[in-house]
Order: sequence, then structure tokens, then C-alpha cells
Amino acid sequence: MGEKERWERETVEPVLRRHAERRERFETTSGIEVERLYDPSDADIDYSEDLGYPGEFPYTRGVYPTMYRGRLWTMRQYAGFGTAEETNRRYRYLLDHGQTGLSVAFDLPTQMGYDSDHSMATGEVGRVGVAIDTLDDMRTLFDEIPLERVSVSMTINSTAAILLALYVALADERGVPRDKIAGTIQNDVLKEYIARGTYIYPVEPSLRLITDIFAFCAREVPRWNTISISGYHIREAGATAAQEIAFTFANALEYVKRALAAGLEVDTFAPRLSFFFAAHNDLFEEVAKFRAARRLWARLMRERYDASDESCRLRFHTQTGGVTLTAQQPLNNVVRVTVQALAAVLGGTQSLHTNAYDEALALPTEESVRLALRTQQVLASESGVSETIDPLGGSYYVESLTDALEAKARGYLEKVDEIGGAAKAIAFFQEAIHQAAYEHQLEVESGERRIVGVNAYRTEEGPPRIEQPDFPALERRQKERLADVRRTRDDAAVRQALESVREAARGSDNLMPPIIEAVKAMATLGEISDTLREEWGVYRGAAT
Repeated sequence: MGEKERWERETVEPVLRRHAERRERFETTSGIEVERLYDPSDADIDYSEDLGYPGEFPYTRGVYPTMYRGRLWTMRQYAGFGTAEETNRRYRYLLDHGQTGLSVAFDLPTQMGYDSDHSMATGEVGRVGVAIDTLDDMRTLFDEIPLERVSVSMTINSTAAILLALYVALADERGVPRDKIAGTIQNDVLKEYIARGTYIYPVEPSLRLITDIFAFCAREVPRWNTISISGYHIREAGATAAQEIAFTFANALEYVKRALAAGLEVDTFAPRLSFFFAAHNDLFEEVAKFRAARRLWARLMRERYDASDESCRLRFHTQTGGVTLTAQQPLNNVVRVTVQALAAVLGGTQSLHTNAYDEALALPTEESVRLALRTQQVLASESGVSETIDPLGGSYYVESLTDALEAKARGYLEKVDEIGGAAKAIAFFQEAIHQAAYEHQLEVESGERRIVGVNAYRTEEGPPRIEQPDFPALERRQKERLADVRRTRDDAAVRQALESVREAARGSDNLMPPIIEAVKAMATLGEISDTLREEWGVYRGAAT
């Protein structure tokens, strides 16, 4: 009998006969049973094979040798609302208060490839992000912001090529060399089909557009992260932590496969792949999730593609969980965000956005955004978590969870492989996520899963009143800006540029150069998107 078994029999069982534990089974969101106690028998670690050292394969303990002792994570607050002028003011406010990177939220018409004066955009202009129709809007958005000194992340997918083209065109206009600009476009259309819904074109041409971006940036914009493969939105849709890892990597492997089929060498584009994960409330599962993800990605890239060490490094941005925010007792969200941010930092993230406590109610106020940023700064400056690398490494519990999450994620990936890859597994992803979300909701409704302020410790107080922007006025101003551009541009040059985009879409030439020329001619985002719609059609849903 081992020491753990002796302890259970001699010490625990007499207590249990008098006082039962709160629940019969304790488990993580991924269904991994949590033992009463962990000891060395639960963490079967081969240090060189499973952990290694930071900056060395398999990167379990971190992708860089010095991690936060050398450089803190990038504090990148997600912002964007209304028009480019309002968003530019918020960016400059955040930069003045210590933010180290910009992250752009776009409104739904921009994400869906509609100009602000399109009938489909009515009532949505500027509501969940900034409206960008033309190069003129991009000039305003980054007014007085030095492109060569600021890293910019753009949460954009179906229209990612156009937004990247606008940014490159702005850099060209300012005389900033393309090899000096740095940032990320999300550009992860598979997760749109799976979980989020802002897709435009069918799967195959969408994947072709992504590989065109890979090739163009490898050649001309080498500091740009060409894709941020998003587990965040998969998690927001209801996935478990294990599903978040697995489905994100299934999509990533599909992108790698498509790039290789297009003739790219794995080590020319894989080092610029980046990832985007959520951080939720189960502190230890989240820390283990990030560690397991690093190790699993490194192993997958080595096993499947014999990739270089640089291509095996999993670099990722983290955002605290939007779906965990509650409208009830919104100040409780400050605590939730702190726990989630701590998990991200203990898990070794490269970049972090912390949600504002009032985001479940309305667009965040400057005060709440500043507090969200200060949360990161307190963690960095006062908590001590950045003093040493992977401080939870070696914890029997964390190492056991890391192993279990990696194993569960591999199990899902095997199912995706059996189906034929992510592009063919969209219906499988959707069903698995829907089932996980349904089970979570049942637990909340039954009280088995307690949400403070929602189904536990409730009060009668209502949510605070928060002033909303005058969205109809914002929409009118944006339409006026767009009308001014249409009135003053060279229409013949626009038609010629759009025809070049059409010819590239019909053939096999890289689409990025003609799209860049089109935005420089002042073609709108909607006009370029419509040109591609006419050639490629639109996505009509996954086969079941």
C-alpha cells in the first residue's frame, strides 16, 4: 500500500463516515476528475521529454528562455467603437496610460464586407467596433500613432486581406517600410464557420485567400503575424478547455496543410502563426491548458511536418472570458478578470487583454478600461508572478492536469483526422460545442455550477445605468465620410483596380497586391468584398 492509499484509509475515511464531502465528484470544465489530493504518483514526469527548459522543445515551461524576466507580456486592450475619430481618441488615451499594443475591434458591417451605407449595415454601424470603409478611415484611425513603433492586432477574418491591405497602404503612404510594421490579423475563417458566424465566402476560396496572405507577408511584411488561430471564440461558444485546444489546433493544421499544398515551405510561414485563447475562471485548469497547448503544438509540428524549433513555438494572445462576465453585480467581474488574467500569466501568455467589468452591459467606459489595464499592471509590478518562469511547474496537480488535457485534446484531434480534417469537420465541431454548452447551462440552472450574483448570493439591486453613444448620429457621420470619398475619387481608377482584383480571384495570382492597389485607388471595403462575392459566391452552411 502506498502512502496516499494509507492516508485515505487511515485519515480520510473516518472523517467521511461522519462528514460527507460537498459533492460525490469534483471535475474540471473538461470533465477531468479532480482527485482529493495529488502526490508524485499522479504526476509521472519525464523532465526532458515532457517539460524541458523554457525556450527549448517541447516548450511546456515557456517559449522564451527568460520569459517575463526579460520582457513582460504585451498589455493589449481591445478597443473600437463608432467612427475612426472616436476610436483614435481611445487608443491615444490607452497609450498614454501605459498600454503597449493596440487591438482593433471592427463593427459587424466591416467584418461582413458591407460598407456603412449598405442596407445590410443599417443600425449596426459602429456598434460593436469601429467602422472602416476606406483608406481615409484607416488614416484617421491611426492618426498620430507611429506605425513603426506600435504593434497592432486586428480582430478581423473574412475581410482580413482588405484590412491588412489598408494598413500596408497607410504605411506606404507614410513612408514606413513594409518590413518595419508589426502586428497580427486574426484571419481565422474556419472558426467563423464553426462558432462565430461572420463568414462570407465558401470554404475553399476563403482558405485560398488565407494562403495568399501567408505568401505575401513572408515575402514583404515579415514581422506580421499572418493569422491568429482563435480558440477564444470557440470557447465563447461553449466549448470546454480541452475542446478549445483541440479544435483550435485542428483548424491550425488545416491551414498548414493548405499552405504546404500551395507550395510554401513549412518553416517559411509557420513561425508567424500565432494563436488566441480564452482565460476562464478555473484557475488551475486554465494554467494547465496553456502549458498543454504549448507542448501539444510543438509535438504535432514535429511529428507531422518535421518542423524546425522556431516553427514549433506556440505564441499566443489571451483574452479574459467575455461569456463569464455578468450583468448582475458587475463589480464582481473585476474579481473574475483578475483570476483569469492571473491564469494567463501563470500559463505563460505573450499578450493579454483584460475585459472591463461593465462589458456585459454596454461599451466599456474609460474608467472601466483603465481599471482593466491596471489589473495587468498590478499583476506585473506587485504580485511577484513575473519573477520566475512557470512558477506552478512541478505542482503534482498542475502537471497531472497538463497531461490529462493534452490526452483529451489528442483524442478530439484523432476524431477530426478520421473525418478528413477541419474543413470537413465543421458539423462535428458545432455539435460537440453545442453539447458542451447545453451541459454547462443545465449545471447553472440546477445550481450545481454556482455563478456568484446570478444563481448564488443574489441581491435585488439592478444593473447600473451606463450612457450609450448616439449610434444613429455616428452612423450618419460615417455615411457622410463615405459619400465624400465616393464624390472625390477617380471612379475610372477604382473600376480598373477592382477588375484587377476580379482577374486574380478567377486565376491563381496572389490577391494581396491587387487588393492593396484597389484600396490605394480608394475602392471601398464593400466594393472589394462584392467583387469577390460575385466570383466566389457565399457560404451556405455546413453539410450535416
